[in-house]
Amino acid sequence: MGIRIIDGNTLKNMVIAGANSLAKRKQLVDSLNVFPVPDGDTGTNMSLTVLAAAREVEKLNTPNIYDVAKAASNGSLRGARGNSGVILSQLFRGFAKSLSGKSLASAEDLAMALVKAQETAYKAIMKPKEGTILTIAKALASKATELSYENDDIMDNFEKIYNYSMDVLDKTTEMLPELKQAGVVDAGGKGLLCFMEGAFEALKSGKEYKIESHSESSSVLNNAFANINTEDIKFAYCTELFVNLEKENEKIEDIMKNYLTAIGDSIVVVCDEKIVKIHVHTNNPGSVLEKSLTLGSLSNIKIENMKEQHTNIINFSGQIRELPKIKQEEKEYGFVTVSLGAGFKELFVNLGADEIIEGGQTMNPSTEDILSAIEKINAKNIFILPNNKNIIMAAEQAKILSNKNVLVLRTKTIPEGVSAMINFVNSMSLEENIETMTNAFGNLTTGQVTYAVRTTKLDDRDIEEGDMLCMINGKINNTAKDVQEGTKVLLDSLINDESSLVSIYFGEDVQEEDADELTAYINEKYPDCEVEVYSGGQPLYYYLISAE
Repeated sequence: MGIRIIDGNTLKNMVIAGANSLAKRKQLVDSLNVFPVPDGDTGTNMSLTVLAAAREVEKLNTPNIYDVAKAASNGSLRGARGNSGVILSQLFRGFAKSLSGKSLASAEDLAMALVKAQETAYKAIMKPKEGTILTIAKALASKATELSYENDDIMDNFEKIYNYSMDVLDKTTEMLPELKQAGVVDAGGKGLLCFMEGAFEALKSGKEYKIESHSESSSVLNNAFANINTEDIKFAYCTELFVNLEKENEKIEDIMKNYLTAIGDSIVVVCDEKIVKIHVHTNNPGSVLEKSLTLGSLSNIKIENMKEQHTNIINFSGQIRELPKIKQEEKEYGFVTVSLGAGFKELFVNLGADEIIEGGQTMNPSTEDILSAIEKINAKNIFILPNNKNIIMAAEQAKILSNKNVLVLRTKTIPEGVSAMINFVNSMSLEENIETMTNAFGNLTTGQVTYAVRTTKLDDRDIEEGDMLCMINGKINNTAKDVQEGTKVLLDSLINDESSLVSIYFGEDVQEEDADELTAYINEKYPDCEVEVYSGGQPLYYYLISAE
């Protein structure tokens, strides 16, 4: 007996089962990253993104398929981590948009939703590349469309769509030279089909699913709360809800933001057609509900007493650190940086960073993490320095969700972020600072020294597990068996006749005397080049080196 219509409860179980499936296979997906550095985290990022979607739908109990699709979209949008996670969130966004106004979905409806999903994801990428997750999204959409003309059995079609997309995934090895050399399929595409596999199992079984234990450690949340003094919590109630609009109004987003600004902070208003997601910290949650009721019906209401939450966590976890009780006036400029390592954290603080998000290699922060940091800063203009190419899209997404004037500087390495902040001048105009900082990190060349996590072949190089990988701007320059010797070869490629300053940031696994040895090497071989050495304290990367 086939399935010709699915409702919100079915989709809810499919999303949760898909999230569980991907969570179980995230390490497999991570291992498919072509570059053999220890920060291949496509599977981890996709898993955390879709788990955020699953958490949103798990709260619902509705047969309305659009409500569930929209909740998944909102969850993935805010929980997106890394480029693969942001692309996945755009797939959820397009899928939900296509189902707007529908309480049930047929095979044709689902095919149209998959088409809209892949169109939305393609539009989000400046230069879409085939052989990636986008190709698999397109395969799902094209096969679903083809089959919907012939068959209205969703179960039968799903199996054929999945099998076809698996065949396309196998072909991605031939679509990109780097995949062919490494002999692997695309990691993002594999991650998407791991999710689809779980979703298909839920469709077949008809069972109810719960999120399995793959979420972040509660100790991380405890530590975050432990850094807050209850007296510093100005607005006690974290209030979240959906408003199902009675009629569309392009000005609703502005109306709600203006209203909420007067009664609270940490405001996020996301408006998409006939539904609005609201988040605010306030002392008057009732007034938020009353105002929202003037716009439409309410659902998924959540009100939490943050002071009470904090007290409970402190009672559980023990001693906390007092924070200074200083209310800051609005300033002209603020900075959010992403960084990893005690030395880099201290350096960014000294350069004037307001919020430092711990993350980078293997730890890409979510859109929600970046948005939360933005909301803590009282400034007219807020710069975000992602300092990693895989965090830029999440930063851009946080910019869209924020109601503040946010500028994303597309820094791809931590040294680029340092260079940008060094060249910031508080007395200059916004436009002048953007130009100055962008030119500064744009003229910087970054070297990175880490190790290979597996044996592979890349850029016609035979790389063995444990080899030192010495890179310039993310591309392998040389490999070596010894860190110091490999780094010296890297320096010879990094430094040229125009180089005037080399900055060496040594990691947590490097002794200062080893960094001093490199300084002596540069002083002897390149006497006209100035050298500065810092303890970055970064994990995984022995050295980060910039030349300018």
